[in-house]
Amino acid sequence: MDNSFYVTTPIYYVNDVPHIGHAYTTCAADVLARYYRLRGYQVLFSTGTDEHGQKIEKAARDLGITPQELVDKMVIRFQDLWKKMNISYDEFIRTTDPRHIKVVQDFFRLLDERGYIYLGDYEGWYCVPCETFWPESQLDERLVCPDCGRSLEKLKEESYFFALSRFQEPLLQYLGSHPDFIMPESRHHEIESFVRGGLKDQSISRLGLEWGIPVPSDPRHTLYVWFDALVNYLTVAGWGTSEEKFSNFWPYAYHLVGKDILRFHAVLWPGMLMAASLPLPRRIFAHGWWTVEGEKMSKSRGNVVDPYLMIDRYGVDRFRYFLMREVSFGLDGDFSEKALIERSNADLSDNFGNFVHRTLGMVWRYKKGVVKKPSPYQDGEWEKLLEEVKEGFQYYMERFAFSQALEQVWKLVHFANRYIEREAPWKLHKEGKEKEVENLLYRLLDNARLLSFFLYPFMPDTTLKLRELLGLQQDPGKESLEESLCWQGGPEVYSVEEAQPLFPRIIE
Repeated sequence: MDNSFYVTTPIYYVNDVPHIGHAYTTCAADVLARYYRLRGYQVLFSTGTDEHGQKIEKAARDLGITPQELVDKMVIRFQDLWKKMNISYDEFIRTTDPRHIKVVQDFFRLLDERGYIYLGDYEGWYCVPCETFWPESQLDERLVCPDCGRSLEKLKEESYFFALSRFQEPLLQYLGSHPDFIMPESRHHEIESFVRGGLKDQSISRLGLEWGIPVPSDPRHTLYVWFDALVNYLTVAGWGTSEEKFSNFWPYAYHLVGKDILRFHAVLWPGMLMAASLPLPRRIFAHGWWTVEGEKMSKSRGNVVDPYLMIDRYGVDRFRYFLMREVSFGLDGDFSEKALIERSNADLSDNFGNFVHRTLGMVWRYKKGVVKKPSPYQDGEWEKLLEEVKEGFQYYMERFAFSQALEQVWKLVHFANRYIEREAPWKLHKEGKEKEVENLLYRLLDNARLLSFFLYPFMPDTTLKLRELLGLQQDPGKESLEESLCWQGGPEVYSVEEAQPLFPRIIE
C-alpha cells in the first residue's frame, strides 16, 4: 500500500544505560511516526532491545542470576524512558522473544539453502564489549577497538560464514542507482567507498557461547549477535508469520541509526536481504553524535546526559523540541543545559508561548473568551504564508530534516507576533471597532489551531494543552492533516479558556 510507513530505531543493547543518543534516535522516529499518522498513513513504528551476547552472559554470571532474569530487569529502563518521553511505538521487539528466535533461525535456513552459508575457520581480532571482529586493515599498531578504544583479543575458532563478498557488485550497483538509499549524502559516499574497497565474508557464529540463538542445524554454534539483531526488522514486519503485514509494511521501511552502526546496516544487512531475495529498505538514515560541551560523552568523564534528569528538570516537550531543533539531523551536535535553556526561552517562551498567551489574553479582555468566525473569511497574506509553510514543512519532513521543518513552522509564529503589533487590536477596541477586533482575534486563534497540527509530532503534550485552551477536540492525531491545515478549517465559534503560559521562562 502506497500509504504505509514503517520506521525503526536500532534495537538498543539492553545493558546500556539509556542516554541522549538513545533518546535522540527514538524521538526522531516518534516525530516521523506521528507526522505520517497525521497524514493518514498506516504506520508501523518499532523499537526494542538487543538482549543476547557474551557481555550479557558474563554480567549475569557475575551477579549469580540467569541471563534471562538479567535482561528482564534491564529492559524496563528503556521501556520506562520511552513512556516518559511520550514515544508512540507500535511494537517493542526483544531479541529473546520466541517469535524473533524462530524468524532468525528460519532466515538462517533460507540463506543456507540458497548456498550463502558455509562452515570455516575464523581468525581475527575481537572486541568483547562491542562483540565485533575487526580486520587488521582497520586497526593501528595499538590493536584497540576502533569504536570503544578497548584492547582486542586474537581469536581463532570454527565459524559459520555468510558469503557477503558475493554481493559487492550488486550492492555497488544498487547504491549507484539509489542515491537516497543512505542519507545524508556524505554517508552514502562513505559506504560506497567502503564497498568499492572490497567486501569479505562475514563470520556469523560463535562457539562456546550459550546466551544467544543456536544455529538450527548445529547447536554447538550460537549466531553472531549482529546477525540476530538485524533480523528484528523482519520479525516486526511479519516476515514468515504474516504475509499481509509484511507486504503492507516492508516495502516502505525506513531505518534510523547512529553513524557508528551504519556499516552493519548499510553493508551487511543489504547483503543478507539480497541473499534472501527480499527488497532493501527505502532509506537508511545515519544521524550524528552528541558531544557534551565540546567533549565526547563517556562514563569515565562523567558527562553522559541523562534523559530522565533533563525531562524532570525542563519538561518532556522542551527536551524533545531541543533535540529536533538544535542540530540538523545527520550532523553532530553539542549538548549543554545552557543551550537548551536559551533555545527554550527564545523559541518556546518568547515567541510561540508569548503569541498564544497574548492572543488568549486579548480574547478574554475584549470578547469574554468567545470569538465567531468572520463571513467571508479571507486573508490573502496569511493564506499565502500558510501554503508556503505547508509546502516547506512537508518537503523537509519527508527528508527527515526536522530542524528545517520547524524553521518553516516558526514563520507562522513570527508573522503572528508581527501581525499583533501591526494591527494593534487594543487601538481598534479603543476606537469601538468591535467587528474588526473579532475578525482579527479569530485569525490569531486559527493560527494557533494550525500550529497545534504542525507541532504535534514534536511536542504532543503541549499541543494537546493548546487545543484544550482553544476549546477544540483535544487530540490532533484523530483529525485529518490535509483537511485541517487550511485557512477555512477552523470552527464557527472559538470558546477559549483563560490565558495560561505554555512555557514560562526558565530562570538560570
